[in-house]
Amino acid sequence: MLTVEADLAAVERRLRAGELICPVCAGVLAPWAWARPRLLRGLDSVVWVRPRRGRCRGCERAHVLLPVDVLVRRADAVQVIGAALADKAIGLGHRKIAQRLGRPVSTARGWLRRLGSRAEPVRAAFTALAATLTVDAPLPAAARSLFADVVEAIGAAAVAAARRFGVRVVSGWRLASAVSSGRLLAPGWPTESINTSWPWAAVM
Repeated sequence: MLTVEADLAAVERRLRAGELICPVCAGVLAPWAWARPRLLRGLDSVVWVRPRRGRCRGCERAHVLLPVDVLVRRADAVQVIGAALADKAIGLGHRKIAQRLGRPVSTARGWLRRLGSRAEPVRAAFTALAATLTVDAPLPAAARSLFADVVEAIGAAAVAAARRFGVRVVSGWRLASAVSSGRLLAPGWPTESINTSWPWAAVM
């Protein structure tokens, strides 16, 4: 799995130009068919997404090139899930969050439970990322709850990334998707290493 920008035409150009790197052996990825199409629900739209696949010319492993707006095994865009986590951080419950986002109660509850089960390591991972991106990173202070701490840490990392790359705004939720390789709510993350090869332009 490799996180790439949401612009699939740009991904195709980079793939054919040999600019995408295998996350396993650092070899060059070449075009290799497509993953199955899926519906992705945004905040106010639903779109079909069909991720590209690349195959490493070195180790010959195939990788799904997952657009940065998509999380592994989630039907909702990372901005939708991020909105739910931000709502939880200010004290809303899963029923109110589900109502606000127009999602089933069970879906909202599942997002919150999954992040709640690893909130502290996720907070630590993004706080550390903020510290490594720039020497004067605005490290977050302790907030009111674990969810609030996570949201603050992701925001601090986004601010640090914007400073590092000299841009006005970096999307915190796209950043969260990129550095987790789409695994923000998947089992095993953040005990796995943070993806440091994410394309910074993808999170704008």
